[in-house]
Parts: sequence; C-alpha cells; structure tokens
Amino acid sequence: MNAANTVFLIFSSVLVLFMTPGLAFFYGGLGSKKNVVNTMTSVYIMCGLAVLLWILVGYSLSFVGDAGGFFGSLNGFLLHGVKLTALTSTRIPTSLYLLFQMMFAVITPALFVGAVVGRMRFRFLLAFTALWSIFILLSFSPHGLG
Repeated sequence: MNAANTVFLIFSSVLVLFMTPGLAFFYGGLGSKKNVVNTMTSVYIMCGLAVLLWILVGYSLSFVGDAGGFFGSLNGFLLHGVKLTALTSTRIPTSLYLLFQMMFAVITPALFVGAVVGRMRFRFLLAFTALWSIFILLSFSPHGLG
C-alpha cells in the first residue's frame, strides 16, 4: 500500500465531504428567506440520492466490467463482487478509491441546486438529478462515451 497516496485520498475525501454542508449553508444564505429551508434540504437530499445511486449502480457502471466498450456492466450492482480490500494499480485500497470517487458524485448534483432554487418543483429536481447522475456516470466513466 502506498501510504502517501492513501493519506492524500483520505484528506481529499474529507475536504469534499465538508464542502457539502458548507454548500448548503452558502446556497441557503444566497436565496430569499422563504427558500432557505427548501434550499438546504434540497442540497442534503440530492447528496443522499447521489450516495444511493453511486452504491447501487454508479461504481459498477464506471469501474466494473465492460459493456460494449462504452461503459461498465451491472455486475457490481450494490457493490456485489467488488473486493474492497484489494489494492488498485496505484496501490491504494479499492474502498478508499470508491469513497473518493463517491464524494465527487455527491457534491456535483448539489452544485446545481443553487441554480434552480425556487424555480423548480422538488419532484422534478429529484428525477432530473437521478437521470442526470446516471447519464454522467455513463459518459465520463473510463469506458466512457465522452
């Protein structure tokens, strides 16, 4: 195991994790008084949705298998068969790499909540976030379309 890479990824993951509540408070402060709770709740729910999507299909579509050369397969659905204690090619634990990548999958949907606060119904925002996240996972995977 490469200790320097491991410590760097842990530190980076913690920093991105701390960005989430900071982003919620930042967007809450930018909006009007009537949208503060809605904005902060939306950020946290979008982050929770991103975690669930990442565990359900995100890691699998990005890093497990190969489906036609464009994206990963669903063989790792719910992280089934993913050896979390194995080391990646850069000698860091797979579990840490999974966490590091998940932090960016978490913060990204929360970023566009501030752009649509008070302008979009929550159900549509939730559906859009789910579809957008899956599309991004497909298009920017190492097997990716783009």
